[in-house]
Amino acid sequence: MKAAVLTEIGKPVTIQDVAKPSPAAGQVLIRVEACGVCHSDVHLADGDWDLLRPITKTPLILGHEAAGVVAELGEGVTGSRVGDRVGVPWLHWSCGECEFCLEGRETLCIKQKVTGCMVDGGFAEYMLAPATHASPLPSSLSAAEAAPLLCAGLTVYKAMKASGVRPGQRIAVFGAGGLGHLAIQIARAMGAHAGAVDVSDDKLEFAKSQGAEWTINSTTEQVHKKCRQMGGMHVAMVTAAHPSAYETALRCLRRGGTLAVVGMANEPFKVSAVSLVSGETRIVASAVGTREDLRELFAMVEKYPIRCTIETRPLDQVTQVFEELKRGQVRGRVVLTM
Repeated sequence: MKAAVLTEIGKPVTIQDVAKPSPAAGQVLIRVEACGVCHSDVHLADGDWDLLRPITKTPLILGHEAAGVVAELGEGVTGSRVGDRVGVPWLHWSCGECEFCLEGRETLCIKQKVTGCMVDGGFAEYMLAPATHASPLPSSLSAAEAAPLLCAGLTVYKAMKASGVRPGQRIAVFGAGGLGHLAIQIARAMGAHAGAVDVSDDKLEFAKSQGAEWTINSTTEQVHKKCRQMGGMHVAMVTAAHPSAYETALRCLRRGGTLAVVGMANEPFKVSAVSLVSGETRIVASAVGTREDLRELFAMVEKYPIRCTIETRPLDQVTQVFEELKRGQVRGRVVLTM
């Protein structure tokens, strides 16, 4: 089968012919129809994250937004059938037995496996997944439409839950890219008033088309002053991976507001303890989402017109897509089709 393989961290991925895998007990073999390209794939390939670099296997097939059809069942699989439409997210497997799994926080599982990092992912014609963690896809979405929701959509939905967004509240989304434009749509579906902050006028116009009620270009406007003129933000969600975005976002909050940490900046950001205490500010970090979170998101997608803006490309353009992501040239999400 064809696959995009990372043979060594820091080297370009290459299209190779590799052996088609066979499902072991408890696994399903999935014929991949589409797989979204996440900026995390670029960071993993380049070895940018110190915490993940040691657990990134090589050679590796990247991709953790995989959508397709069950092609074969491993021994003992009873909950899936050949022909089922399923998706495979970042959380490839969780043990179900550790304290975090028992608390309903399986994204913190101490034994978890990560798709496209610790195990081979979806930049291939076929991939394996535990039958217990292959999630049914909404019937209203094609594979290409559903794929980005498995990470980008799930991540911001979980962050919305963690930050406690409620109807009528004001939320500023920092970064109007793949995650940000979905965050705006989900916030609006939750009844919140959402706006966008970015450095690009083009992306801010894009944010307006996704439902942003207001936009601010942080290179030409004083973001915190404009936010305070609106009464301050109940929630500031940072999907951009820049320390300065976090520092600005903190200044945009109303008293008792919440900073939602989503974008994984490589450098620390500064925060004043005095400011946090005097404003009773909350800082909430959120990592992807659980299977239950994904079911809730898909139920929301069936009820509201939440859609990721996508551009489909063939698998062999993966390195070109990586370069476009590095240059900030991707609007919404690029989805590789097999």
